[in-house]
Amino acid sequence: MVDNKIKLALVQPQIEWEEKERNYASAGKWIGEAVRQGAEAVFFPEMSFTGFSMNTEITGEKDARTIEHMSALARQHHVSVGFGWVKDCVETCGKCENHYTIVDSAGEVLSDYAKLHPFSYSGEDLRFQGGSALAHFALRGIPCSSFICYDLRFPEVFQAASRRAHMIIVPANWPAKRRDHWRTLLRARAIENQVYILAVNCVGEIGGISYTGDSCVIGPDGDARAELSGTEGMIVWELSDDVERLRREFPVKKDRRETFYAGLLSGAGESGDLV
Repeated sequence: MVDNKIKLALVQPQIEWEEKERNYASAGKWIGEAVRQGAEAVFFPEMSFTGFSMNTEITGEKDARTIEHMSALARQHHVSVGFGWVKDCVETCGKCENHYTIVDSAGEVLSDYAKLHPFSYSGEDLRFQGGSALAHFALRGIPCSSFICYDLRFPEVFQAASRRAHMIIVPANWPAKRRDHWRTLLRARAIENQVYILAVNCVGEIGGISYTGDSCVIGPDGDARAELSGTEGMIVWELSDDVERLRREFPVKKDRRETFYAGLLSGAGESGDLV
């Protein structure tokens, strides 16, 4: 069996704070350069064109104009694009949603994921509601999923996604002061799920917070296949989907006890079942 392959680009920008139009223009340049290097899919960080802003009066969209803009760029360059934006749901639920959308080379939406876990430590939960569904889609025949930033701290959802996914994209605005957590958790999620992790972060001083980037591609064995830290730039890397073969060779997943774990979470099996 021949592994499916795809050439990917992870864009690590210094996002202009709450300046959508300027960031749109920058994105077009990044996409053009990625395509010149042969990329078939280009991924940007969380809240790609505003930074991690709680000013939803400025960033929120009822018309999904960011999707329209990025779909046009995808069609223009014949490439799939992943990007983050803010959906204004205030009229229906009182809050917004933190979205990550992936469009294909025809500009059609492949996946539109809402962040499951708003980051309450920063007050994100005051302005944003959590999503209620996993994202599943395929790129060049490779089964994929995506999460956003703080979701990385919740391993259960990665286990659920990796039942199908061989590649999981994690866009973020992850600050420099917790960069060791970022690196450690990315490796852990890759190893325990036997998946490729594509982590794409921003860099520089954005909205008064410092970011070091540390975007990377982590293999199912936990090794970094490509990484970029401390500067604006782009990783371009060809992924060969060997996940099924690796899982057959080291079949960790077949030993999982999902029913037992569910019982632990519900309070059952906490005494006599643990022998």
